[in-house]
Amino acid sequence: MILQEMQKAIGAYREVLRLVRRLPKDSRPYYAKYARENFVNYKEIDSNDPNALQELLQRTYNHSLWVLKKYSVDQSAADRLKNICSD
Repeated sequence: MILQEMQKAIGAYREVLRLVRRLPKDSRPYYAKYARENFVNYKEIDSNDPNALQELLQRTYNHSLWVLKKYSVDQSAADRLKNICSD
């Protein structure tokens, strides 16, 4: 179970980095660093809370949509992330 959750989180991180590549070139370093910092900061989620990872993944997806919208990137680019985050 823990391995499956870890794979899901890593998959979400990978998809976020793919989305960062769709942003304007000058904003990519900021968002790549932001994603990395958040991934590191949230690597220790409350294992007693069965919803903690799902809530974190949902925030990841929602924030990614916000960033894509901010830079007028087609939000359908986040469909793969949506699939990971909503399983």
